[in-house]
Amino acid sequence: MLRYVKSSLGVAVAAGTLAFGAGEAFAQQKEVVFGLQCDRTGPTALVGTVLCPGYHDYIDLVNSKGGVDGYKIKVIEVDNEYKVPPAVEAHERFKKEGAVIDGLYGTPQTQALAKKLEEDKMPGTSPGFGTASAADGKRFPYIFPIAATYWSQAGAAIEFVKEKLGTLKGKKIAYLFYDNPAGKEPLPILEDLSKSEGFELRTFAVPAPGVEMGAQVLDITSRYKPDFVVAHLFGRSPSVSIKELKGKGYPLSKVISFVWGSAENDILAAGGYAVAEGYNTLQFAGVGKDFPALKEIVAMYKAQGKPAPKEMDSTVYYNRGVMTAAIHVEALRNALKATGGKPPTSDDVRKGMEQIKGFTLGGLVPPLNITPTDHEGGGWCEVWTVKGGKLVKTKDWYQGFRQIVEKQIAADAKS
Repeated sequence: MLRYVKSSLGVAVAAGTLAFGAGEAFAQQKEVVFGLQCDRTGPTALVGTVLCPGYHDYIDLVNSKGGVDGYKIKVIEVDNEYKVPPAVEAHERFKKEGAVIDGLYGTPQTQALAKKLEEDKMPGTSPGFGTASAADGKRFPYIFPIAATYWSQAGAAIEFVKEKLGTLKGKKIAYLFYDNPAGKEPLPILEDLSKSEGFELRTFAVPAPGVEMGAQVLDITSRYKPDFVVAHLFGRSPSVSIKELKGKGYPLSKVISFVWGSAENDILAAGGYAVAEGYNTLQFAGVGKDFPALKEIVAMYKAQGKPAPKEMDSTVYYNRGVMTAAIHVEALRNALKATGGKPPTSDDVRKGMEQIKGFTLGGLVPPLNITPTDHEGGGWCEVWTVKGGKLVKTKDWYQGFRQIVEKQIAADAKS
């Protein structure tokens, strides 16, 4: 049984049945349907319960201004609970309701739907997760990572480490990762860079559910004693890693986390900013509230006589929801230009996605250029570091070891 949590046009949805409170009104206005998958009740709910409200708020903002070329956007959200069967059911529901895009959620879910998306000619987005090889638009024409994949994050992490250490030659790097397919995916990039840059790489796998890693951290800090730690954890794991490394005396200034261990929630759960001082985090969307789109959302709520939603305070995940929504809207805008204002098909929106160029959303998004061959948009990252009780940007948008990443994408296509 699927649970439909919310529609951005105020549609009440529950228990798998769509209840349209203004059915005739909908029929009279131009409308485009977006599908959004989320996890509000499963193991990654701490992400979904913040990220997905950000998505809805941006769509509400667009609709409050009249929509896109006269088309209002209706969002049908499904809580897939981070499980594959509900994700597959959600896609079928989206298709039935005429959705032009599927906002995916979860690496296993993305992998399970890859073939189905192509069969249905519906684009699906997997920002910062999913299959890294989907950056190849020729090979995966209907999947759009639209943000740095795990391969690009690996390249960005090592680039940052190199800057900090001055050189990688002869250095020791520990890779602390969640022991599942997503955690293992960066390994080809890390292993390639280990050879080309001359550093020693040792991996430390954390078994599910990722809340016990005392033995791994002890091995890292007491035996291996690396020059830097690259962490790729998610769920409750990042906060545990921060506490364990801090407790063993390892300087957090020598830790760089992939994007799913980089939110305010992770820092607070570890004991707060004082505990996490020095901790470095990769980001694929801007952090904080000082962005035009976010200020407009606050103004929208104020005009409605409401305070800004509490989810906005968790800016890392909230901003990623806004980013995803904005990219979906930009793809729709491009599609409508191509159709001359006629109702776009999902394939029109796919083509519109491939025409996004120089999109930044006032700095919230990296300089995004999505093409028929590059569905990732360049693999850009920023680094934000815990300093003085807050996250501070310490490295602006960059692409780490891009040639190595592109080489892996090409090699994977031949395998």
